Amino acid sequence: MPSFTVKDGTEIYYKDWGDESDPVVTFSHGWPLSSDNWDSQMFFLASQGYRVIAHDRRGHGRSSQPWHGNDMDTYADDLRQLFEALDLRGVVMVGHSTGGGEVARFVGRFGTENRVKKAVLISAVPPIMVQSETNPKGTPLAVFDSFREAMLKDRSQFFLDVPTGPFFGFNRPGVKVSQGRIQSWWQQGMMASFKGAYDCIKQFSETDFTEDLKKMDIPVLVLHGDDDQVVPIEASAKRTIELLPQGTLKVYPGGPHALPNICADEVNKDILEFIKA
Repeated sequence: MPSFTVKDGTEIYYKDWGDESDPVVTFSHGWPLSSDNWDSQMFFLASQGYRVIAHDRRGHGRSSQPWHGNDMDTYADDLRQLFEALDLRGVVMVGHSTGGGEVARFVGRFGTENRVKKAVLISAVPPIMVQSETNPKGTPLAVFDSFREAMLKDRSQFFLDVPTGPFFGFNRPGVKVSQGRIQSWWQQGMMASFKGAYDCIKQFSETDFTEDLKKMDIPVLVLHGDDDQVVPIEASAKRTIELLPQGTLKVYPGGPHALPNICADEVNKDILEFIKA
């Protein structure tokens, strides 16, 4: 099981598929999931001649469960150390939801140098989720407080309620519900450390990525569903595209938050076309 140890002793698990000589695409997952949520995209791109790498963020999946360091800067630092350990260059970075924030913070902290050439943000949390005077279309803080309360009360049930409802859009009339997807989400979420998942709620909701987005001086593809109930498009993608120097926005009509899962074929096609452009 491939893994490496970062400077504070945390062990980070990662998947590395394809040939080492192939162009590299990295994947950063959403909360509270793991690299497993990228399997469709990874298998597709690896079959198309790409080397695909996805890690389990600290406190998530098969990585260590440290008490400290569950913050966006450290997430980006961990990923940077993975890039260095594997000597990754000319990478296309892909991030979903919280992972989109991780990609933005990575570029904001370290620049692109010769390591990053393009990025894809899918249903991503930037520029900032929480509502404020300067972000009136954001989500009220009380919503994220309710997440924390639900975790403390009954994490296992909360981690069933999220995928059963808004994450996949299974709460919409006439939508075909996949019990397998619900169980997979629950399993991935329950693998996360309680502390890591709890801390990450603050990180994905209250971190301001505005300056990070401005520093992303590379082509960036933004994919977002207009029925995203978790990260509503008006406060996220439509603001993000105004901040990116070289951004392209594609809106998925009726698309839920879980675009990589529910709209996998279209997402795979869009990523591949963007990489090749």
